[in-house]
Amino acid sequence: MQKEKPMNELPVMNETEGIVLFHPHVPEKAIENVTQVLHSRWIGQGPRVAQFEQEFTQRFAGSGTSIAVGSGTDALHLSYILAGLQEGDEVIVPVFTCTATNIPFLYMGVKIRFADVDPETLNISVSHVRELINDKTKAIVCVHYGGLPCDMDELHAIAKEYNIPVIEDAAHAPGATYKGKMIGEISQFTMYSFQAIKHITTGDGGMLIIQDKNLVPKAERIRWFGIDRSNKQNGTWENDITEVGYKYQMTDISAAMGLASLHEFDEILAHRQKLFEAYKVGLKGASGITLIGDHSPDRTHAAWLCTALVKKDRTGFMRTLREKRIESSQVHYRNDRYSIFGGRRDDLPNMDAVEENYIVLPLHTKMTLANVEYICDTIKKGW
Repeated sequence: MQKEKPMNELPVMNETEGIVLFHPHVPEKAIENVTQVLHSRWIGQGPRVAQFEQEFTQRFAGSGTSIAVGSGTDALHLSYILAGLQEGDEVIVPVFTCTATNIPFLYMGVKIRFADVDPETLNISVSHVRELINDKTKAIVCVHYGGLPCDMDELHAIAKEYNIPVIEDAAHAPGATYKGKMIGEISQFTMYSFQAIKHITTGDGGMLIIQDKNLVPKAERIRWFGIDRSNKQNGTWENDITEVGYKYQMTDISAAMGLASLHEFDEILAHRQKLFEAYKVGLKGASGITLIGDHSPDRTHAAWLCTALVKKDRTGFMRTLREKRIESSQVHYRNDRYSIFGGRRDDLPNMDAVEENYIVLPLHTKMTLANVEYICDTIKKGW
């Protein structure tokens, strides 16, 4: 099998597409792994899933346990169930995130309280969390936007006062750290996404890290219809289901892909972080644009997104990039714009202020430093 080129030797740009916003990272080893699985006895949940969980735990979970599922949304829903959330409970969540963070609450009848963004990071605003929290609040959910960790000490201090869990949506943040700790070992529950364009992809998939080992058996049952799968396979299952479960398990096909990316994760992360650093250098002092999340010395950025604030004419900015065959987009939107969440809120001034200004620039493993230089030079010429 032909060896893959190092990431820094890939072509500067695709002649047809230009510099695309996202590109999946699928190692050659993933193809080999999947082929082996397809020739094996197990293509559903089997030994590869168990191996992926074990190795993911060793890399990210500290003393926690990893539970592999079919999507990041599955992992979030699972965490909300395990956290004991019930119909009528309130949760504080970020307004600025993928809808997957918040849609599971609609399944459950849980009341959403949207928190504003921190304008310097686009992460959840700790001060607004403090304003929103009350005795009905049963959890705080945070999203490490773009790969930059939230203010975890402050969020945990608030949560501790009310004896409620912090649930981390780390879909953007594998490999990120906060004050020397790995994201994945800080909170009671941490979710990762393996959707197509994430750091690690399994086509689609997710992982939930649980710190309380007493919850692991329940998590394993709920992801498989509520069935005690271990006892069933051992012939000791009593043939009863006592709690509602879901079809949330990962397959060995997906786990085979995930293992391949996990085994080269350090290279993936380093390349993305190198590109992000190049953006920081290339856009320093540029007129009319400010990079988001570029100055946090107590935490490391996982560099899934490179997001900037454009001071004026975002449409013209995007048009100028498109003319130079550079893709850009907003990617995520404030969730209160969607009717399913009850409509736009009037208490989110920071989100209001940045809504028409943020933009996401290309960042993925098919890019080179030359790509970033080209994008920065294009931006500095104006729009």
